[in-house]
Amino acid sequence: MTEKIMNNFQKKFFSDKVLLVLTPCYPNKDTSVIGDMFVKTQLDEIRKYFKKIIVISPILFSLGLFSKDRLCRDYAYENIEVYYPRCYYIPIFWSGPFVIDNRVTVIDKFILDKKLTFDLIHSHFTWPFAYIGLKLKEKYRKPVITTIHENGDWFNQEVQMAHPLINLSWSANDALIRVNQKDIPILQRYNKNVYAIPNAFSPAFHPVDMRIARKNLSISMDSKIIFSLGFLIKRKGFNYLIDAMKQISNQRPDVVCYIGGVGPDRSSLQVQIDRLNLKHKVFLLGSIPGDQLTFWINASDLFVLSSLNEGNPTVMFEVLGCGKPFIGTNVGGVPEVISSENYGILVEPANTSDLAKKIMNALDRDWDRDTILAYAEQYSAENIAKKIIDVYLDVLRRNK
Repeated sequence: MTEKIMNNFQKKFFSDKVLLVLTPCYPNKDTSVIGDMFVKTQLDEIRKYFKKIIVISPILFSLGLFSKDRLCRDYAYENIEVYYPRCYYIPIFWSGPFVIDNRVTVIDKFILDKKLTFDLIHSHFTWPFAYIGLKLKEKYRKPVITTIHENGDWFNQEVQMAHPLINLSWSANDALIRVNQKDIPILQRYNKNVYAIPNAFSPAFHPVDMRIARKNLSISMDSKIIFSLGFLIKRKGFNYLIDAMKQISNQRPDVVCYIGGVGPDRSSLQVQIDRLNLKHKVFLLGSIPGDQLTFWINASDLFVLSSLNEGNPTVMFEVLGCGKPFIGTNVGGVPEVISSENYGILVEPANTSDLAKKIMNALDRDWDRDTILAYAEQYSAENIAKKIIDVYLDVLRRNK
């Protein structure tokens, strides 16, 4: 069966079906709460197969004190309905064997109150959504699939914790999807139906002429630009990138580094920048609007992610989708994607000297944008959606 015929069959098969999606933090209508953008990127393609998609993303009830509680309001777009029922919980890693979490009850009651019907459940992240999906499966007799997005340390903590509800969730789901290949053997101890499917990049990420991108951002063409992006926390390793910039700037005064993102480490990172006299070489940009992010990637010569651990960072695929080289640490699923130096360079985590050396090497290379773009196509939202649809079909056939 040709790919086109298969794709038409899949769209016809799912055209009268409703998909229920459970996820911890779905972006709100104006994306002021950014949430799990990688889930939205998937659904923007998957929705083309289904009659309707229902997203339930429970929000911690806070009497209006927390920003997510104030800003998240139910909305709909295309054939996707998004709901934010309020709940309370204590994270399982804090509560130990005594689970204090009413999200199962809240979601089930919400389904009953709204008289929602669905044919298939897709949960994102293990706790509590793989477990919630399992409880809904038992009650409504609908199959459930969970995508495990957790970064490496988080996933290992779940394995080592051996919490009976986590183990049950993994073993009793109809299928598990892991965002990297290396953890598949671990998950196969619990469930034989495990698939490796990475995150995808949105069509919003595409090549833009560097001169146009820099003009849009008011950046000179005379500099070599390093761009990085992420939540400003220790796990992302931005302190190593800043230290590496000290070494680089001593040899290459034309190199400037821009770091996008917000987080609790911003103040300490700025102190580090000032201490190293890099205030004209390293800039913390804060939150970057979604419509500007493509310009920042295309304005750069290199993208660098100096994380200490990862699952499979979505930004890696977004960078490749813009035809830019990715310089990243050898953690999580990164080496599975940056499998050739035609697409980027791997760096040892927490190693400033190695990072500085590899960045210098990358700046001196003549990268082939067309080669990177051709490679990145497999990670487009459209192609990743097809892989997920294949899992849905397999699960529904086994549950027929």
